[in-house]
Amino acid sequence: MADDKYPWDLHPALTAERLVTVSRLLWAARRDALGNAAWALGDDAWSIGCRAYAFAKNRITRLAERGAHNWLRVLDYSNNFIFLIEGVPVRFYRGPADEPTDRTLRQQEAEAQQLSLAFNGDEAAEGLLFRLAVETDERGQASRVVFLALRGEGGRVECAWSVPLQVERASPAVTPTVQLTLLQSEPPPAKPRRGSRAA
Repeated sequence: MADDKYPWDLHPALTAERLVTVSRLLWAARRDALGNAAWALGDDAWSIGCRAYAFAKNRITRLAERGAHNWLRVLDYSNNFIFLIEGVPVRFYRGPADEPTDRTLRQQEAEAQQLSLAFNGDEAAEGLLFRLAVETDERGQASRVVFLALRGEGGRVECAWSVPLQVERASPAVTPTVQLTLLQSEPPPAKPRRGSRAA
């Protein structure tokens, strides 16, 4: 059963810590896309979704390029964005974890080849897909991220693990007010105007 498996049971590279790191980027990308929305200028759910996807791609790419996490790389920079967790290909999408679309279940050729490499040609990798589903609430905010291992054209679920993000909702920063003490209690004497005579 899917509930009996964890990501790291399928491949040791898929650790909880790594999946949390990437999932937090996805969560933050959607938060920031909503925060930057210009509703009065015509932003809608579609444009916010496009921006959130672009933000997420950018953040994963930047983190991979920084080299702080040597397990993270990007395989495909296109709109079929594929990133690698220690060689294991993963993609992400926005939508319910229990209703992956045909597009979500479509495997890219490069993804299939990389998966075969990651599993050393083991038949266990055949037809397997790894996805992160970003589920959203009625306001469009990310409510949870679910790691999915899906198999075959029908997308049979082999693992569905809700990533424990423990992300605090962003609150506006509070800047403490500072009362400045005046150094002079009286205003300085006025300078005489040019051309005026001193009394």
